[in-house]
Amino acid sequence: MNYKFANLLGAPYRGGNILFHGNELLSPVGNRVSQVNLAHSTSQTLPFENLNQVRTLCLSPDGQLLLSIDEQGRALLIARTRRVLLHHFSFKGPVTAAAFSPDGKCVAVAVGKLLQVRRGMAGQGVMCDAGGYAMGPAKAVGLRVWFVAVGKLLQVWHSPGFDKQLSPMQLLRTYGTCHDTITDIDWSADGQFIAAASKDLTARVYSLNPIPGWTPPTLAGHKDALVGVFFTIAATQQAAQLAGQQPVVLYTVSKDGALFGWSLTGQTAPPAAAAEAADDDAEAAEAAEAAAGSEQQQQQQQLPPLAQGGWVLSCKHFFMQRGARLSAADYHRPSGVLVVGFSNGLFELYQLPEFQVLQTLSVSHERISTAAFNAGGDWLALGCAKLGQLLVWEWRSEGYVLRQQGHYFDVSCACYSPDGAIIATGADDSKVKLYQLSSGFCYVTFSEHSAPVSALAFLPTGAAVVSASLDGTVRAFDLLRYRNFRTFTAPSAVQFISLAVENSGEVVAAGSQDDFQIYVWSVKTGRLLDVLAGHEGPVSGLAFCPTQPLLASCSWDKTVRTWDVYDNKSQLEVLQHSHDVLALAWRPDGKQLASATLDGQIYFWNAQDGVIEGVIEGRRDIRGGRLASDRRSAGNLSSGAAFTSLTFSADGSMLFAGGRSKYVCVYDVAEKVLLRRFQVTHNRSLDGVLDQLNSKHMTDAGPLQLIQHEDADSDDELLPAGGDPAAAADVPGTASRKRAVARTRALALSPTGATWAAATTEGLLLYALDAGLNFDPTDLTEALTPQAFHAALAGRAYVRALLIALRLGDPVLLKHGLMSVPPQQVTTAAAQLPALFLQAVLSCVAECLDESPHMEYLLSWVKALLIAHGPALAAAAGGGTALRAALAGGGDAGAAAGAAAGRAGAAGGGANLAATLRALRQVVTRLHKDLSSTAEGNVYLLDYIVSAGQLQQQQRRQAAEQQQQQDEDGGAAAMLVDAAAAVSGQAKTAAAKKAGKKQRKQQKQVLQ
Repeated sequence: MNYKFANLLGAPYRGGNILFHGNELLSPVGNRVSQVNLAHSTSQTLPFENLNQVRTLCLSPDGQLLLSIDEQGRALLIARTRRVLLHHFSFKGPVTAAAFSPDGKCVAVAVGKLLQVRRGMAGQGVMCDAGGYAMGPAKAVGLRVWFVAVGKLLQVWHSPGFDKQLSPMQLLRTYGTCHDTITDIDWSADGQFIAAASKDLTARVYSLNPIPGWTPPTLAGHKDALVGVFFTIAATQQAAQLAGQQPVVLYTVSKDGALFGWSLTGQTAPPAAAAEAADDDAEAAEAAEAAAGSEQQQQQQQLPPLAQGGWVLSCKHFFMQRGARLSAADYHRPSGVLVVGFSNGLFELYQLPEFQVLQTLSVSHERISTAAFNAGGDWLALGCAKLGQLLVWEWRSEGYVLRQQGHYFDVSCACYSPDGAIIATGADDSKVKLYQLSSGFCYVTFSEHSAPVSALAFLPTGAAVVSASLDGTVRAFDLLRYRNFRTFTAPSAVQFISLAVENSGEVVAAGSQDDFQIYVWSVKTGRLLDVLAGHEGPVSGLAFCPTQPLLASCSWDKTVRTWDVYDNKSQLEVLQHSHDVLALAWRPDGKQLASATLDGQIYFWNAQDGVIEGVIEGRRDIRGGRLASDRRSAGNLSSGAAFTSLTFSADGSMLFAGGRSKYVCVYDVAEKVLLRRFQVTHNRSLDGVLDQLNSKHMTDAGPLQLIQHEDADSDDELLPAGGDPAAAADVPGTASRKRAVARTRALALSPTGATWAAATTEGLLLYALDAGLNFDPTDLTEALTPQAFHAALAGRAYVRALLIALRLGDPVLLKHGLMSVPPQQVTTAAAQLPALFLQAVLSCVAECLDESPHMEYLLSWVKALLIAHGPALAAAAGGGTALRAALAGGGDAGAAAGAAAGRAGAAGGGANLAATLRALRQVVTRLHKDLSSTAEGNVYLLDYIVSAGQLQQQQRRQAAEQQQQQDEDGGAAAMLVDAAAAVSGQAKTAAAKKAGKKQRKQQKQVLQ
């Protein structure tokens, strides 16, 4: 019974602002906050609830403190990383905007028209006028403060710390010059000024610290309410100055699509007292003016930069979107990129100050409610509250990082897959969605139905899911190819409201609402096998017996009937009730049948003998919550106090029951007593949550909250769409402002019993076993302490340290011990661990694999554990055929886990080990996919590198050969030159000898 809230599926976004911190995205989901890790593709919902729908989120710059504020101004201060609730407090009015200062010491809120500053924690408070001028002493050094827009006022609050304080939230300063609701707040880069945009068509700039003689400027000129206000940074302003342009200090955006840029220019005007001089003495006047000018110049030099000049409108731009109004905007300061979203689902990206269009894209056909950039400016998050859409767009590469959409109307049915890894939901929006429990994301949506989906069931093999709808069809969807491979219909037009699949997966049955008959089809052929008639009212529930070929059906005709669909014996038993039967369920052993009736009772039957074995009076247990339209108190109401969904636990010892109430009841089957009652929501924005209503909200025209006010803002809608399509479509005669009613329409229990789900008005709530409460003091002595654990690690007694951590039940110590074992000793340590702790060790290894980068080391632990303890696991499981079927298909990387799962159970039971090994298989499979894609890309890269290397070597060889050939050719030419020179020398020598001989001959003749 140690179940606690685990996650919320089917509602990624319900209104309010969204925030980025690193790779994590924070999104309001009803009265809760969802945290999406975009790097690991997981979604978790924080286990804290506001009293109403969350409108404003505010996160400190370091990401540690999260401020969650609902539509009534009640706030929760949460330590986000530790998931711990620190403080509750109220701002006494609706909060429309909130923002931490850049240094994290201040947050800014907009209540009344009085201006006040209360005493702070670290100094004395001051009273200020409208401009923030000090009227008394002030000391605010080292304070943590934030600003929040609450109505027409802007408040400055001290930011609380992590230590215990009697009054953690203390008001520092209030500004009240706005004449209408503040819509947006932004801090200057130095944290000294705050800009506030308002619905009064103006923006105002306030100083955090009082500045004597300085009046906060009012920036007017817009013709519609402002949506956003954004400061620029110094780098952008310097770039504009270098380009010869006037630097823009502040941007304002309005609903009519106007973008104004505001700049600082000139000097502030001198005080009037200093400008007045006596006309009698000209010299005295000149001296007074000179003195006043020098004094003013000194004061100007001491003023902050944003207070040293006058504000002027430097540029105007307009977004040309005819027929659409601007609904959301955000500005990324470092890159100067502005995103604007419109009421027609279109968003545009602009580069400022050039006002150049970067991208235009349509992501929805409804109004974009919010937009936000991440710190790097590459990712853009968009939210559409009406459709429940949450998108993260990487605009540089033009691809989706995240794309999720919830059900438009209430979730009407849910069921787990046979292995418990997938959960399917059907809703009144005619869609079927499949969610991975490990990630919390919807990965496929089937929209073939044309009417609300009324029932769901998986085939026993888990290869397909079957859905019944009011459109008169039963459809089977293939989970391998994600297509509708079979459609079952009746001979006449009927509406199906119940569904059941036979244990072998060969037969599917559906009950109708119109002709009160049960239709039976063959899954393989799609042929109608039989039509079972006998009921005199709508068939509200169907269920096949887990151990026998029996089909049980319940109806509004106050009967439960059993049928044999394989023999032509028609109905076997008729179990009479005193009221209409709304739901039924078989116990897993098939020996008992439970049925719930309209009077709030649960009957337990022996289906074979037709004998009642027990009755539970559940009317008082499920009764709770008064509707705004009820004329009687919740304790005196009798209508609607009935269970509409029943399901047994995996071992058949407990029965979960839910219905038209905010409660889910858990009963002990043997003792027929209530064990625990879960309240699925505390959201007061829904109807039927409070047991006592305030009588002052009841008027002659009806409840005050249902009356349509003329001044109501149609863009500020935070409630879920609810389950009334006529009211949502604003059909005449329906209450368009009728609030959704808190109720549980369906329950589903995981085959392992570790989790269960409730299909509620807010979405699909998941509850899981709280492992932290399972403390086993076996073998626990005074010597087993965290100090002993660290001493064992220091002495290199790794197995002893692991045993101490396991007996203490501390997951942090266990992770530390696992990661401290040297790689060469992993096999020895795994073999020495007792089989009693295998499940805990494998679960810890699976969790570490999902978070730690030491993949090879942790996979060596998995291999060593599965090899060393295979026989013990096989003996504990007794064969493990179900586990082998559940974990088959894990791929090569998950072969070890799959093989072990085929033999393994656990010391504590095969179901628990199945869940552990299934989680391990999923992590290993995911890692295998990631590595395979990376390795595949690296193969081509390596082939390219090798080919490029070979080409370079070939080119080098060719160049060497060419050089060698050139060298050889050059040597031959040199030899020829040398030979020619030698021949020429010889010729010259011969000619010289000949000339010498001739000359001597001539001389001889002369002498003679």
